Amino acid sequence: MNSTTSRFTQIPLLAALAMIGAGASFALVNGALQASTMQLGVPSTTAAFWQYALGLLVALPWVLRRGVSALRTQQLGWHLLRAALAVIGIQLWVAGLARVEIWQAIALVMTSPFFVIIGAKIFLKERVGLVRWLATVAGFSGGMVILEPWTEAFNWAAILPVGAAAFWAGTSLVTKKLTATEQADSITVYLLLLLTPVNALLALGDGGIVPSSSALWFLVGAGVLTVVANYLLTLAYQKADAAFVQPFDHLKLPLNIAVGFLAFGFAPTGAFWPGALVIVGASLLVMLDEQKRASLQKQVAN
Repeated sequence: MNSTTSRFTQIPLLAALAMIGAGASFALVNGALQASTMQLGVPSTTAAFWQYALGLLVALPWVLRRGVSALRTQQLGWHLLRAALAVIGIQLWVAGLARVEIWQAIALVMTSPFFVIIGAKIFLKERVGLVRWLATVAGFSGGMVILEPWTEAFNWAAILPVGAAAFWAGTSLVTKKLTATEQADSITVYLLLLLTPVNALLALGDGGIVPSSSALWFLVGAGVLTVVANYLLTLAYQKADAAFVQPFDHLKLPLNIAVGFLAFGFAPTGAFWPGALVIVGASLLVMLDEQKRASLQKQVAN
């Protein structure tokens, strides 16, 4: 094997490992958030503040180095809307982790792509197609199987991760609109700068920002791992096509289950497995449909 062949073999492997590393990091973030909120009683608003404030601290030197140019925009209203949707999504997600076991929360938040499909049709007037509609129906059906709203064991708090999925889908749609005129780095800077003060106000209104010393270490760990996870996620998409790395993203489901079981003894119920299988299968169907569309567009362009 020559050096050129070896290099092209290693790049997809690096991308796959980076995506798996990102999933593992996010699983540990969720474990740390659940430990600090569900186990140690930290308000979910305080946990959310610490997670993203540390991300801002890491990004701040880069923001200062770029100066005012990083804040030049003609779409301030869309930036504000994106930040508002993201804040609500984050608060719902962390509040969900404070009340719902990890395995259920992570499976339900995986319905976000199906909300994106509905939003793209309603707000962006995109053509969805039969395959995506079927996948969307299947994905939400899988979520219903996991929720089991028809049983006495149904927990209303389980709706929180679904709400987070919906608002994060809205964030994705606004991001897509912004990328038509804005630089990716400016979009990121605005989100971090707008998120932190809002999260701080919510935390102050819910009892204060500073938690106990033991919980603080969990939250600092969550903040550091959030930065690591986002870096690995970016690296994965830089090194290989999205179609290649996306299937590895679904490993976040077993990784979160493992963290929940090892850290807290949380084990999924029987209804979880068929529901999760349907959600993952529907997500893969959407991904395959996206690959087919991209291939057809490329053929037309040529």
